[in-house]
Amino acid sequence: MIVYLHGFNSSPASGKAKQLGEYMAGIGRLSDYYCPALPNSPREAIALVESTLARNPAEAITLIGSSLGGFYATHLAEKHGCKAVLVNPAVHAHQLLREALGTQINWHTGEKWVLTEPHLAELAALDVARISQPERYLLLVQTGDEVLDYRDAVSYYAGATQIIEAGGDHGFTGFERHFQTILDF
Repeated sequence: MIVYLHGFNSSPASGKAKQLGEYMAGIGRLSDYYCPALPNSPREAIALVESTLARNPAEAITLIGSSLGGFYATHLAEKHGCKAVLVNPAVHAHQLLREALGTQINWHTGEKWVLTEPHLAELAALDVARISQPERYLLLVQTGDEVLDYRDAVSYYAGATQIIEAGGDHGFTGFERHFQTILDF
């Protein structure tokens, strides 16, 4: 089973989530794909995903996380021992999102909400200081990411399989080129 975790202020309607779902449908594996709408509360987002993980053995699950979803995927992979594919992931999200405190608008749903200090505390509680088994991770980053410094992820996921592409952006231009690599992983 592939569990796709979208990023901050995103949703299952994101380009990458939809592309991957369409690909899985095209190869007859849509039933192996799950992309939940993650709550704004990090604690609630993790609880939602863990309810799915509890129904499946860890070795049967690969998490795919984009941006903040990559942060969540890392926490869950460390806690449950499953594999994770990280796409331009946020490293230490509680620090990165500090400058985003305040009113937010979800890009896909239009929902308005407020990012607060308690949200940052929830993120801090999920932070993984160092990954324990790099071989469980596949990192996909693009050097042109305008939101995150790709070098933070390259350093943090040292020892993991890494695909570093020149250029691109935070949305990871050409994500669809890596679907077979992800499934092979």
